[in-house]
Amino acid sequence: MEKTVFEKSDIRNYVKTVIAEKIEKLKNFIEFTLEASRDIKKTPKYDSIREEMQEEIYQMQRQLGALNDLKRNMAKVLNAATERVQLGSLVITNKARFYISVSLGEFFFEGDRFYAISPESPMARKMMGMKPGDAFTLNNIHQQIIEVL
Repeated sequence: MEKTVFEKSDIRNYVKTVIAEKIEKLKNFIEFTLEASRDIKKTPKYDSIREEMQEEIYQMQRQLGALNDLKRNMAKVLNAATERVQLGSLVITNKARFYISVSLGEFFFEGDRFYAISPESPMARKMMGMKPGDAFTLNNIHQQIIEVL
């Protein structure tokens, strides 16, 4: 992987936007499902359908809570440049690019693949405190840190 210039603030804003879009989409879907459940006839024949829809709404509300937690946690992620891996660092290794922030998983930004990972994840824990040039192995995969932003 060649050394590339990434604007960490742009990546941070992108992750925040992705979370906000997921929250909005889920809110709309919950509202749609609520409206649909209200339209079902109130007869014993349709009770099981209403119960299934209620369970679906409950699951979506749990997902919404988790997304709101991500949004709150993302607000704690600093945008300052760092020399060593810490919360808010953008870590470029010889194998991948990691943004230590929230557990959002894989995303693509300006054509490049990134992984937004939580500081509690095994990968982030392994890298914490390391600096460019340091190497580590996780799950039999050896990686060297090229850059920490």
